[in-house]
This record gives sequence, structure tokens and C-alpha cells, in this order.
Amino acid sequence: MHLSRLALTDFRSYAAADVELAPGVSTFTGANGQGKTNLVEAAAYVATFGSHRVATDAPLIRHGAQRAILRAAVTSTERDNLVEIEINQGKANRVRLNRVPLPRPREALGTLRCVLFAPEDLAIVKGDPDQRRRYLDELLVATRPRFAGVRADYDRVLRQRTALLKSAKAARFTGQGGAGGAAPSALEVWDDHLVASGAELTAGRLELTAALRPLAAKAYAAVSGEDMTTGMSYRQSGREDEPAADRAALTEGLRESLARVRRAELERGVCLVGPHRDDIELRIGELPARGYASHGESWSLALALRLAAYDLLRSGGDDPVLMLDDVFAELDSGRRESLAGLVSGAEQVLVTAAVPADVPALLAGQRFEVSGGAVFRA
Repeated sequence: MHLSRLALTDFRSYAAADVELAPGVSTFTGANGQGKTNLVEAAAYVATFGSHRVATDAPLIRHGAQRAILRAAVTSTERDNLVEIEINQGKANRVRLNRVPLPRPREALGTLRCVLFAPEDLAIVKGDPDQRRRYLDELLVATRPRFAGVRADYDRVLRQRTALLKSAKAARFTGQGGAGGAAPSALEVWDDHLVASGAELTAGRLELTAALRPLAAKAYAAVSGEDMTTGMSYRQSGREDEPAADRAALTEGLRESLARVRRAELERGVCLVGPHRDDIELRIGELPARGYASHGESWSLALALRLAAYDLLRSGGDDPVLMLDDVFAELDSGRRESLAGLVSGAEQVLVTAAVPADVPALLAGQRFEVSGGAVFRA
């Protein structure tokens, strides 16, 4: 699979850009702030319908414009596709696949598959649990697109249940909450929904963690050159051990956990149990990576996680597009060469770099220069 064309209108710094791409390596160089990262961000948005840099779509629209438009031509072994995305200010985005409007944008997920490594990925290792959950969930949707619906259902249920808990808490303070602050009857209905979608999402994450574990360990050894073992364990809220990916057992466990924290939830007005509170523990040797790993070890582990994702995706068919955004500037020469050797055989690699000399010679290919919101073939 590869991108053969990427066209942008009013996206970030680009009033308009149209780039023709080919299989192999394409490198985008230019001074900082010229728009290199905006290109790979746009390509990744086509694959995931989200940005790796911001949580909302508003910053993606060029200042002064009402909408941004992305067009991506995707070539794969099965067929050629054209994905068009209209990112709108203050209203729902619109998506077309091969000129046909889609009632639900997520129906286009999987048309383009990519793995993007960027400096922000250091947060997967060093940051809060939400960064690691996001890493898992995005990969889960990329490998099994139906989980986009599962995750959307869980998020909707979580919002509704949290709103109900907040209302119950407020009612207690105004004396309207009933004897002993009893739970509203509607909470039981939302409990059932939370348990159903939460158990399915947790099971998918557990299965994915098990598949990633050996791939990440292999990639870490290759990138770092160190003889160190790595570990990856799923930590479910309220449990010390990693549960099995048994949907029936997970359903029962979630239901029991909700009953156990019922009083605390009503007192605090928040949902204390569920996949939104889970974490992935990453280890190097016997120690947790977060808080113990050096800067170099953290970079190597973050790279290993993305390379593991790449290996997992390519095992399901076409190679995904691999994007390396300003990665080589952060690596020493040994890690640069190791990474180049690992990715040089990919069907398509998009690289950004402020300094052309940072990119190893092994990744020679198409060269583009980015300057002032324009892209030129070097």
C-alpha cells in the first residue's frame, strides 16, 4: 500500500498543496516551521481521522478559512481508492470514498493504513496512561476497524453515565437524592451498557497487547543494540494482574467492580471503573520504563512500539505507509543506521528532517523541499 498523491486545501499552513508520491522513500526537508510535519499529519489524518498533535480538529483549519480539505489517492494490491475529507468549523466533517459520500466517516477507516513515529511518541513511554491507551486503541482500530464502533459506543456510554453520576451527586447535596443517597434506577441501565462495551474493548486491547509483546521486544533489541529484555503488561483498573481476554470473565469482573465502587462513584460523581482508567505497563529489564528509563532507552522503546505496530499491520496484508517525522535528529548515529536498516524495505516511507545530513544514505529516494507553505521537488 502507498500514497500516490496527497492534496491539501486550507490545511494548517497550506493554502494549497499537491504532492505526487511513489513507492520507496520520500524525504521532505526544510527549516523548522515551514510545514514538513503538517504533510505527514495530513497523511496520518486520512488513515485515522485524528491528529497526533492536537485533540480537536479546529487547529487543522488554516487561519481565516472555514474548512480544510484533504484528498489522498491510495494504491493497494486490491484496488486504487480516493479518500476526500472535509474538516469543518463548528459542524460535522464530511467524507467521500471514490466520490461517494459516506453517512458515517469511520466507514473509510482502513482504506489507508499508516504508522507514524513523531517526537510526541516519547509520551507513550514517559507520559500519562491516556497516551498508552491511545496507542493501543488507534492500532486496534487499524487492525480491526469494527473497534472504531466499539470505542465510540464506550465513549458515549461513559459520557452518559458520568453525567448521571454528577446529577446524583448534586441531588444529594440539595437533599433530593433519596435515603442514604441511593443510586438512581437509570444507573443500572447504563451499568449494563458500560459492562458490555467495556468488556469488548478490554478484550480487544488484551489480545492486541499479547500480539505486540514479542514484536516490541524484538524491535527494541534491533534499534537499541542492547541485550535487555522488555515487557508489556495490561493493567486493568482494580486489578494487580493481567486478566485473560475472556469476554465472559471480563464482563463479570467489570460488573463486580462497579458494585464495589458504587458508593464512591456516587460520592465523587465520576466513573471509577472501566477501560478509560486502564494502563499498559512498559518495562526495560525488571524496572518500569516510566520514571526509570534513560532518555535514549525511552526513545528506543517508543520506536520499538511503532515498529511493532508496523510489523503487526503488515502481517495482515499490504505494508502500511511508514512515516518518520523528525526522528533522526533525536538519535545517535548507531540508532540512525539501525532504524534505517529496519525500515528501508518498506513499500513506502515518508521522512521529514530539518537537516538533510541527518537522514542515513540507506534511505536515499525522492527528495522534496518545503518552504513557506509550498512543496518543491528537490
